[in-house]
Amino acid sequence: VQLAESGGGLVQPGWSLRLPCAAFTSLCDFYVVGWFRQAPVQESEFVAAIKWSIGNTYYADSVKGRFTISRDKAKNAVYLQMNSLKPEDTAVYYCAATAAIGPMTLRGNYDYWGQGTQITVSS
Repeated sequence: VQLAESGGGLVQPGWSLRLPCAAFTSLCDFYVVGWFRQAPVQESEFVAAIKWSIGNTYYADSVKGRFTISRDKAKNAVYLQMNSLKPEDTAVYYCAATAAIGPMTLRGNYDYWGQGTQITVSS
């Protein structure tokens, strides 16, 4: 399956941004779609995930209360709404999908990845 993120850019601290992740095939066979991010010289970090069929959501502590993950089954898309952005949110954001039932916070559990979109939070 091909995934494509969009919506990246440069924003000021406190601003909001929504990242779409579009799938070019149906996601109905997948268990989880997640978002990860990677800042320069840092390891990849789990951000959020959503169980495709039932919509349960999970968040990293660092974004809980500020970010919201959602899905649109009709559009085969997942969204990451990011509010109250901070400079430490600066990273390349990737969406990923997996059909495997396993730890959704682990990068290695995901089989399909988008190309990533850069988010820079700076004044």
